[in-house]
Amino acid sequence: MNQPATSPTIKTERLLLRRFNAADAPEVSRLCDNYNLYKSTLNLPHPYPLESALEWIATHNESFTSGRMYEFAITNKESGKLYGAIGLSHQQAHRHGEIGYWIGEEYWGQGYATEAARAVLDFAFRDKDLHRVYARFFASNPASGKVMEKCGMTYEGTQKDHIFKEGRYEDLLLFGILNPNHQ
Repeated sequence: MNQPATSPTIKTERLLLRRFNAADAPEVSRLCDNYNLYKSTLNLPHPYPLESALEWIATHNESFTSGRMYEFAITNKESGKLYGAIGLSHQQAHRHGEIGYWIGEEYWGQGYATEAARAVLDFAFRDKDLHRVYARFFASNPASGKVMEKCGMTYEGTQKDHIFKEGRYEDLLLFGILNPNHQ
């Protein structure tokens, strides 16, 4: 699957956020086939074989083109090394979206998720003119909440025992932010 020439990229101080392509699948599979990453995410399967990565990447083009979902590879701006992924859903009727991200465990604690999330929030508000963006995370994964707080998102509530995973219920904490250009 080739990336169209018009495919948007987002540059930050250290990162290049770009569309995924099939050549990324082996590294996506390697990074995602990690139990610690699986237990901290809503939708990541475990194990995560190459076929899952290829299937996931194959859905991006249509989702991006239709404006329903924007998935970006989080990569090093200089070397191109893949660190993770960040996505923004787009509920056009309500002018809001949900942001979600994952970073490979070997890259945790280096600020990549925060840097990417700030850039995608800017994309959501400036380029897509969304009114609101929200995000959810497991109460057992407070590091994800720290990313949201660093991006200016605020706590809006807890969905008690909302997800059943690994034989137990997990609370989801909800954070959100309104477009500062709409206030």
